[in-house]
Amino acid sequence: MRFDVISLFPEMFKAAEHGVTGKALQGKQASLHLWNPRDYTKDNHRTVDDRPYGGGPGMVMKVDPLKAVLQQARQAAPDSRVIYLTPQGQRFDQKAAREMAKRSGIMLLAGRYEGIDERLIDCCVDEEWSIGDYVLSGGELAAMVIMDAVTRLLPGVLGHAESAEQDSYMNGLLDFPQYTRPDDLDGRSVPEVLLSGDHAAIERWRLQQALGRTWLRRPDLLEQRELSAEEQRLLEEFIRTHQGASASS
Repeated sequence: MRFDVISLFPEMFKAAEHGVTGKALQGKQASLHLWNPRDYTKDNHRTVDDRPYGGGPGMVMKVDPLKAVLQQARQAAPDSRVIYLTPQGQRFDQKAAREMAKRSGIMLLAGRYEGIDERLIDCCVDEEWSIGDYVLSGGELAAMVIMDAVTRLLPGVLGHAESAEQDSYMNGLLDFPQYTRPDDLDGRSVPEVLLSGDHAAIERWRLQQALGRTWLRRPDLLEQRELSAEEQRLLEEFIRTHQGASASS
């Protein structure tokens, strides 16, 4: 997977040298190429922004440096689609991460200030994505979020092949609770089923907990997912137990 990132602050991507993305870069499952629009300016001040037409606060990123850097980056990665990171984009989710992980590369354009000239979006951007309904100072953090989510899905990156498949959202559900040693922590014990060695029972418990946790915290996800008969039974059992515990407390 080839990542090309257009950013005014390429030094921020030192963070990508650590954790899962760092492992992927070291293992050659991914590569990172940084492009700074300031290197494509023609004035002594390396100007990359200007006042918006119509007035108003803030500045807008200029077209010429961005167009020049995108042209150069496209020559280096002709198969990569240009993704502009913006609050106006479609919501990035696990489904999008899975789709992007199948590509040979993606080009991430990190905006700054009040954004970029709309004409550049019209001529040079293939996709617009948002990581959430809030505003950041720039697209760099959003780019790193997408890189991390995509990288962990690349073959051979995670230590266990099942790790990515069992992550939250991979099957449309939140993750089940996780436990490790000690068995007892301040009077709170690990669920007995996890100590039983009965792998089938453990899998049923984990599925039920994932269904229940999603019902409690993100019911909107369940509305988007068609449950099997077994999943429906496990969820109904969880709801009855939960409501019974709530009524007795």
